Formats: sequence, structure tokens, C-alpha cells
Amino acid sequence: MSVTMRQMLEAGVHFGHQTRYWNPKMAEYI
Repeated sequence: MSVTMRQMLEAGVHFGHQTRYWNPKMAEYI
């Protein structure tokens, strides 16, 4: 996945409820 941190953060804002699903993957990038 060639997604940047900003993309993930922006996605979190748009997918507020789905952020829980992204958290596990974001943890690897953070």
C-alpha cells in the first residue's frame, strides 16, 4: 500500500467510524 501518513489521517477524518479498522494498520506505520 503506497499510502502516505496524510492519506491515512485524511481517511480517518472521512471514515471517522472506520478508523477503528485502520488503527491496526496505522500502528505499523506510526
